[in-house]
Amino acid sequence: MERRDLTQQDRDWLAERFEEHRRHLRAVGYRMLGSLSEADDAVQEAWTRLSRSDATEIENLGGWLTTVVARVCLNMLQARKLRREEPLGVHVPDPIVSRAGRYTDPEQAALLADSVGLALQVVLDTLAPVERLAFVLHDIFAVPFDEIAPVVGRSPTATRQLASRARRRVQGQAPTPDPDLDRQHEVVDAFLAAVREGDFEALIEVLDPDVVLRADSGAFPPPATQQVRGARAVAKLATAFSQVARFSRLALVNGTTGLVTTTPSGEPHSVMAFTITRGRIVEIDILADRERLAKLDLLVLDD
Repeated sequence: MERRDLTQQDRDWLAERFEEHRRHLRAVGYRMLGSLSEADDAVQEAWTRLSRSDATEIENLGGWLTTVVARVCLNMLQARKLRREEPLGVHVPDPIVSRAGRYTDPEQAALLADSVGLALQVVLDTLAPVERLAFVLHDIFAVPFDEIAPVVGRSPTATRQLASRARRRVQGQAPTPDPDLDRQHEVVDAFLAAVREGDFEALIEVLDPDVVLRADSGAFPPPATQQVRGARAVAKLATAFSQVARFSRLALVNGTTGLVTTTPSGEPHSVMAFTITRGRIVEIDILADRERLAKLDLLVLDD
């Protein structure tokens, strides 16, 4: 579809129409990629392709743009997989951070509309690219299978099977957090108090026996970047956090209660997401990669 020559009025109209869909497109990109910057790249590519097309021939602009973003994300996921010839160790997706008790803007609300916390993004990272696309588009954004099928190059029936396989993985691996934010706050407060006091037994009380902790410190080798299982192992690791824990404060991380910690000088130290089920912490995901932390908008906590 070649673009006809556009007047300035046409270009302004097209840009306005695109902006109407930007939040949705960014949410699709984030679920697909687990990276805010890569999601922005995918959205920008969709705009580039739209500006080169004849928009008058597009009957459903929102659907067209969603399909374009999905194709771009699929290519990025496949390229990412090819680059990872050797395991890179623990990876925690980009967190979305806002003040405890509220979302700070409509952009974050759109990103988190159907989220069940950072734990879901961690599981999505384990899916094959085509499985992830089929699951995200259908189960999260309600795109029909006959519209997804051309993107993954499968029949609608085979695409349905991809989503079903992904759904089983998600249901088996992504714990569902307790919905009560006040209760989540109480548990995280108890965790933080126990860490600050170095109270090992109090930590054991708030941790599920099979708790999993993932710490992503980027280029730093273990023990900075690692995965730890079991309440006693996680409690032992958490007590080493006591020196910086006094610089931690509650925040919402992907819609559930978390902690943002700074250094004594005020630089970002880590973002910690908790998944709490039946009043116990079942997962802790920590992003401590300085380069990635520097790109997050943590100023929202100072509003």
